[in-house]
Amino acid sequence: MGTDAPRTRRHGGLTFLIGLLVTVLVLGVAGAGLGWWTVQRSFPTTSGRVEAPGLTAAVTVYRDDAGIPQLVAETDHDLFLAQGYVHAQDRFWEMDFRRHVTSGRLAELFGQSQVGTDAFIRTLDWRGVAEQEYEMLDEPSRALYDAYAEGVNAYLAERDGAGLSLEYAVLGLQNPGYSPEPWSPADSIAWLKAMAWDLRSNLADEIDRALLASVLPPEEVARLHPDYAWNAQPTILDGPVAAPAGADMRPLEVQPPDASASADAEADADADGYADALSSLSAMLDEVPSLLGPEGSDIGSNSWVISGVLTESGMPLLANDTHLGPAMPSIWAQMGLHCREVNAECAYDVSGFTFAGLPGVIIGHNDRIAWGLSNLGPDVADLYLERVDGDAYELDGAMVPLTLREETIEVAGGEPVEITVRSTARGPIVTDIDADFERLATDYPAASGQSEGEYEVSLQWTALSPGNTPQAILALDRARDWDGFRAAAALFDVPAQNLIYADVEGNIGYQAPGRIPVRTSGDGTVPLPGWTSENRWAGTIPFDELPSALNPPSGYLVTANNPIVSSGEALLTKDWDMGYRAEAIDRLLGERIAAGEKLTADSLAEIQLDTSDPNAAAFLPVIASLELSGDAARGADLLDGWDATADVDSAEAAYFSVFWRTLLDEMFGELPEGTRPKGGDRWFAVVGTLLAEPDARWWSNAEAGVAGRDAMIARALELAWSEAEARMGGDTDSWRWGRLHTLTLTNASFGESGIAPIEWLFNRGPYELGGGSSIVNAIGWDASVGYGVHWVPSMRMIVDLGDPDASRWVNLTGASGHAFHANYADQTPLWQSGETRPWPSTLEAIHDAARDTLQLRPPQRAEG
Repeated sequence: MGTDAPRTRRHGGLTFLIGLLVTVLVLGVAGAGLGWWTVQRSFPTTSGRVEAPGLTAAVTVYRDDAGIPQLVAETDHDLFLAQGYVHAQDRFWEMDFRRHVTSGRLAELFGQSQVGTDAFIRTLDWRGVAEQEYEMLDEPSRALYDAYAEGVNAYLAERDGAGLSLEYAVLGLQNPGYSPEPWSPADSIAWLKAMAWDLRSNLADEIDRALLASVLPPEEVARLHPDYAWNAQPTILDGPVAAPAGADMRPLEVQPPDASASADAEADADADGYADALSSLSAMLDEVPSLLGPEGSDIGSNSWVISGVLTESGMPLLANDTHLGPAMPSIWAQMGLHCREVNAECAYDVSGFTFAGLPGVIIGHNDRIAWGLSNLGPDVADLYLERVDGDAYELDGAMVPLTLREETIEVAGGEPVEITVRSTARGPIVTDIDADFERLATDYPAASGQSEGEYEVSLQWTALSPGNTPQAILALDRARDWDGFRAAAALFDVPAQNLIYADVEGNIGYQAPGRIPVRTSGDGTVPLPGWTSENRWAGTIPFDELPSALNPPSGYLVTANNPIVSSGEALLTKDWDMGYRAEAIDRLLGERIAAGEKLTADSLAEIQLDTSDPNAAAFLPVIASLELSGDAARGADLLDGWDATADVDSAEAAYFSVFWRTLLDEMFGELPEGTRPKGGDRWFAVVGTLLAEPDARWWSNAEAGVAGRDAMIARALELAWSEAEARMGGDTDSWRWGRLHTLTLTNASFGESGIAPIEWLFNRGPYELGGGSSIVNAIGWDASVGYGVHWVPSMRMIVDLGDPDASRWVNLTGASGHAFHANYADQTPLWQSGETRPWPSTLEAIHDAARDTLQLRPPQRAEG
């Protein structure tokens, strides 16, 4: 409004406007106050004293300035009861949402839109397997799972609705009758099935090969799924192909809200509007991979351990960063579980990264040993073509009855849905629950030479049989030495992981665990006929036959999802990571060792942040050798002299990424839907090999009139320049990889609701990032979708066995799962810039770092 406008109005009009303005402001302040009260009422009590039913003695909960809890107790029972209580304080909505995912009960929360997702999970029966695994626990482990559930329920007895988490206030607008049920131990265990699905080895490759086989000859399918470069890339136990000269390596000695609380009728109308808008939640949760994180070759991890022979302190260092789909809050919750005195009544003194909802620590260290994980990636899942007639399937010439299981899916606001799950002896029929499985049943039989007819697809997967992983986690947490570590590893069934080890005696080691099938035929790379028992699994590999090493002569061990040893790997899988990250870590360590440097935690932190792009390095000399003109020449000039590092502020990295995505689309855009390149390690290898074959068929694009490598690269450079200008402007000085490569931390339940105010409540970002796919700083992206971040190092840690209190760690988000809490996303800026936080682990250091102290006490008896 112009400054002269009020002079033209009568005094009464001015008074009216002022009164209206004041009224609006007052209502706004009242509404803001109500909103803030709704938000913060779920924040946990972190200081003073609170009674927790079930405790036998007091437990102290220390929190540092990041809100990371460290629990100190007198007994194992009280320690794990307190862990359940504190997890529920910080993350109960996350826990509740996860258990609805893993039990196939999302429709109870979100209605009809989630029936398909629930049918998927019910078919796999994660919850049923979890219940069996609970019954298999030994008595001490079962007691701790019971204690953990008791702690969660003690917290639930104190709060409800929005007092538990802001998400319940939002959910209440659509599903006002919902109230969380008590927690059970099987709720905890079922989350391990979700992680196994996220790390499900080569199932995607098996589907991809089968779909490609319907349009390509076998040799081209093989070309698009190349073998590991055994002569060029490192293996875990053999190390680099050509190890650098270094120090003298000596093996060491083995040693919902109240509607009446609305501020006014306008607020009620807003609530009704949100309730209507929430019907669009079906767009948010449309398939299982979106719930559990994206699937792709960048799912994996880096981990490595260094002997004290090579370190400044003379004691081992262990580094780990796990690569998973990003989530808000992070999949990890940092925590320490400490007995005031380690003894027969209290066996734990451990800290690290936990899963909210699961007892124990998954990755970290105790007072004696440290360990890290990366995905081993064995082939533990196979697909079978089945000949099904009614309720029977063919096996060895006879018709065998299918096992039938009836499931009832309860639906919020609707009628229950009944489904029938059909299973063979190997596993469930999955044809109807996923589009890729349906396409296999219709397209692959003819491609694989089968006769005409109707086919179904079944899935056999080790995670669908009960195992001992829930017990393994607790055994790992209390292990005291190499033998105890290996005994815990022997229980670690699914998902199979590379386990690295270090201890306070100076030892380092490696162990491959897991339930890995032995096949009587085939190599697990394509679906096989299920109508013959000749294609059965004969058993699993005995634990003692799985690779293991203690104190290797090299003085260090590196795992990055690459093969373990250079021979005999077919029994584990044929779909390894291609080794680019492993090679880079090996090289960077080797260079420092050869230079005589004694390694420190800072040395390892620098390596974790390396952004060297091996794909760019392979292309740069080829591009430099081409005769180019126009925009293609401008692109080549920009790349000239670039060191092939994908830094956040790099114009070259931004342009090269646009070029790479364009090239993949031009070369492979005609592949079947679902098989097109995502751009990670496998495609680095495919196109890297083609660079030496300039006349290969894949360099041709008839529609574009392009044939040959040089012409194809020139076209991609030209198209990429135009796209880069359109996205970032005509001034290359303003180009930055981070402008394209951004991460929005998205709440798993409401973050993609399509309702902007709700997304604003729970999401954070975008954050500009460097790194990339198959780079050590593995901030990966999916070239079939765009440039945004899809996979991340979900945490980083470095453990110093010489001084555990000098260890470092950082989480992707923060300790809290409560939107607007100070610790909701406070670690993200540190993570973004590659920084870490102090990691106190001794009781003295924990006490010194404490900002808040809470005492959980047994309920006091009433007197009289």
